[in-house]
Amino acid sequence: MKIGIISDTHGNWSAIDKAIELAQNPEMWLHLGDCLPDAEYLQSVTEVPVFGVAGNCDWPMQGGCYERIVDVAGHKIFLTHGHNYGVRYTPEYVVEAAESQGADIAIYGHTHIAEIFPGTPYILNPGSASRPRDENRGSFMIMDLEPGAEPKVNLIRLGKD
Repeated sequence: MKIGIISDTHGNWSAIDKAIELAQNPEMWLHLGDCLPDAEYLQSVTEVPVFGVAGNCDWPMQGGCYERIVDVAGHKIFLTHGHNYGVRYTPEYVVEAAESQGADIAIYGHTHIAEIFPGTPYILNPGSASRPRDENRGSFMIMDLEPGAEPKVNLIRLGKD
């Protein structure tokens, strides 16, 4: 299954639109917060499921949550924005949370820095689509999942507007 992963869009719908264009028809999107309404926008312009979590810049909203588990393609994915887990300093606490819930993949945002940590759990941060801190271009990821196989992950950089 092909999954788009995006985070820290901060109301920049043109960055979301560019990610949709570059993603080439994923079967699902995961949005990791900052701005939760952006996940709603993403759902309104795509015909695939979108699973989102709230971030530190999101007001508590009805139906908004700071973490969730998504079961897909034989994998259990732990989603969080990451601000409640000290991810600016270490992914260690996200790893512990994912392991405590039996997840084999953990995905977070918040740092605006794209990172991939292979292992169990497999840890991903797609960076920020709109306000990157690791390069001058925003980013998102495409993850291909098959049952019993390690994720195949591509980091994609958005061009200049």
